[in-house]
Amino acid sequence: MDSISEQMIEALGIMLLGMGLVFVFLSMLILGIKLVAYKFAPQPIEHNEPAEKRDTGSAQGVDPLMVAVITSAIHQYRAKA
Repeated sequence: MDSISEQMIEALGIMLLGMGLVFVFLSMLILGIKLVAYKFAPQPIEHNEPAEKRDTGSAQGVDPLMVAVITSAIHQYRAKA
């Protein structure tokens, strides 16, 4: 029968071996996922439109016809309930 100190040293070695293997496995897993994500990621599409065509509409305000449509839809929804 081994002494308690020899058993503790052996247990410590097994623990460090297990933790090292888990660390290596997780590191390889993360690296693999990053490589796959880099390889199969969708490429961004650049639009080369002039600056005056990219107006978001915030300077012009909200279209009055759109306000009327939304107001009508809200009124019909509330009438159902």
